[in-house]
Amino acid sequence: MVFLSTVLATAACGSGASTSSKTSASSSATTSASPPGQVSSIAAQVPAAVKAKGTLIVAADATYAPNEFIGSDGHTVVGMDADLAAALGQVLGLKVNMVNATFDTIIPGLASGKYNLGISSFTDTKVREKTVDFVTYFVAGTSFYVKTSGGPDVTSLAGLCGHKVAAEKGTTQQADAQAQAPKCASVGKPVTLLIFNDQNAVNLALSSGRADVAMADSPVAAYQVKQSNGTFKLSGQPYGTAPYGIAIPKNSGMAQPVLAAMEHLMAKGTYMKILQKWGVQEGAISKPVINGAVN
Repeated sequence: MVFLSTVLATAACGSGASTSSKTSASSSATTSASPPGQVSSIAAQVPAAVKAKGTLIVAADATYAPNEFIGSDGHTVVGMDADLAAALGQVLGLKVNMVNATFDTIIPGLASGKYNLGISSFTDTKVREKTVDFVTYFVAGTSFYVKTSGGPDVTSLAGLCGHKVAAEKGTTQQADAQAQAPKCASVGKPVTLLIFNDQNAVNLALSSGRADVAMADSPVAAYQVKQSNGTFKLSGQPYGTAPYGIAIPKNSGMAQPVLAAMEHLMAKGTYMKILQKWGVQEGAISKPVINGAVN
């Protein structure tokens, strides 16, 4: 994606780890080779090549709490998506290794065969479906959040005009802000876009005053506001509700077994228990699908 001249691409989606830890963090949510939760009829659908390796390499940008972030031990990937990955692995009869990766590198990593799955709050979009397949499992919108003291009243994309806006690289929030920028410039209120490699840097830009408003998926923005101890507040209501999808390399043979495993977790009640654990049950869906993008 070509950045506008106002974009500041600095080393810094959509939660707890520094950029330097990206390649080394792994999840302790690793299941045994033949877990008690395995469902034989679903495990039988796993392609032979994946089954032979016995482990799913699952990528997540662990800066996007409560969906995925680094736990208190400083290296384990935890959160809603990490728990769902572990549960899926059990059903499929596979170990799960959660790898912390910068958000905009995950889909290319799937396409190159580096990862088996990407479970990292990906909005399922038509553009992304050109590169990977998705199994939907959640819905979320985008929220604006600002500093409680002196923050602007931003209730829509048009409200970004004239402000410094922080978003994570490769996210739908970046795309939305960039699409809005020319409209703001046309009315004499240009937007300064601050694009960062992870959500931690987005939050820092807002708290330090470098940005006027930050953008993130609605559950993540709500969590950041809650964790800020009054420093941040939500501004306006979420917009653009759309499905999250588990990203899967095309032609890998994994889309159907992942779909079946997710259906099983929903029917069993495990799915809802995980969402409730992380306080994000409002985003629950009842029927996962393959490639459910709405735009």
